[in-house]
Amino acid sequence: MSFATRVHRWLPLLPLLGLLGATYWLNQQVQPDPPKPDSSTRHDPDSIVENFSAVRLNGQGTAHFIMSAKRMLHYPDDDSTVLEAPRVTLLAENRPTMLATARTGTISSKSDELFLEGDVEVLRDAGRQQDRLRLQTEHLHFIPDQDMVNSNRAVTLIDANTTVTAIGLELNNNTRSIKLLSNVKGVYVPPGK
Repeated sequence: MSFATRVHRWLPLLPLLGLLGATYWLNQQVQPDPPKPDSSTRHDPDSIVENFSAVRLNGQGTAHFIMSAKRMLHYPDDDSTVLEAPRVTLLAENRPTMLATARTGTISSKSDELFLEGDVEVLRDAGRQQDRLRLQTEHLHFIPDQDMVNSNRAVTLIDANTTVTAIGLELNNNTRSIKLLSNVKGVYVPPGK
C-alpha cells in the first residue's frame, strides 16, 4: 500500500478532526472563569504596629488619655483594631489617675471605646478622700471621653480596708462614684487589725 493510498483513506477523517478541534475550542470559550479567591471574607490585618503608643489631649492641650500596647493590628474587613498587652492611663486634673492593663483589647471603629479582655486590672491612685483602689475582672468597657468604665462580669474591688466582689460595675471617675450591679459581697477590716 502506497503512501498516497493511505492518505486517501484518512482524508475523509480530516474534516471530522477539524470539527472536533473547533468544538473543543468553542467549549473552552463559553466556560466560566475559574472562581477567584474572595479576599473580602478574609480577616487579615492591613497594618501592624509594634510597641504602639498614643496620647489624646484634652481641650487645654494636656495629656488626657495615654494608650500603649505591645502590638496593634488593624483589620479592614470589620474596621477593628486589636491590641496585645494594652496599657491605658486616664489623666485628669483634680482627679485620681487610673491605669488599666489586660491581655488583649479592641478599639471601636470610631476610636471612642475600648474593650479590655483577660486578666484586666485597673489601679486608681489615692485621692484626697479616697484610698488607692484596685479593680480586677475579665472584661472591661472603657469610655475615655467620659472617664467611665463598666463591666457586666464578675469584679473584685480592693482598697486599703475593703474587699468587695460583685457581678457588674459602673465606675465614673468624674463623679468619683462606683455602682455595683448585683451579687455584692464585701469584707471590711478596720485599720490596725
